[in-house]
Amino acid sequence: MTTITLQGNPMETVGTLPEAGQQAPDFTLAGADLSDIKLADFAGQRLVLNIFPSVDTGTCASSVRQFNERVSGLSNTTVLNVSLDLPFAQARFCGAEGLDKVQNGSSFRSGFGEEYGVTIKNGPMTGLLSRAVVVIDEKGKVLHSEQVAELADEPNYDAALAVL
Repeated sequence: MTTITLQGNPMETVGTLPEAGQQAPDFTLAGADLSDIKLADFAGQRLVLNIFPSVDTGTCASSVRQFNERVSGLSNTTVLNVSLDLPFAQARFCGAEGLDKVQNGSSFRSGFGEEYGVTIKNGPMTGLLSRAVVVIDEKGKVLHSEQVAELADEPNYDAALAVL
């Protein structure tokens, strides 16, 4: 369990993020066409998991824009935005914003939040995913993880990208 806040009000997650040096837990997410997206699909690539509550909030939208811009010049690196938003909403947002350097994965039908320890278990955001970043190397090992302490804050982009 990890304690996070929303505007200073404490909430807890169901667990903790995988730490640097650990093997990343497998996952299955729903892609834009509702097909499965799995960790194994990114074997041989570096992967940045940009995890957040909903693309329809300002901070979440900003993180998608920031990672789209900052990672676009890196080779062999994919950003996967993960939220409970339906794949259609994720695609609509990225299309409207012209964000084509990131991929989206919806956890609406999977246990991703529990597997990665990011499901919020109490408070007004119960059931949504917390804001977190996990960077995974080509062999599935976690290089960096950050559970953002205040849900309204953006992640530390520089720290996440420094390991790449």
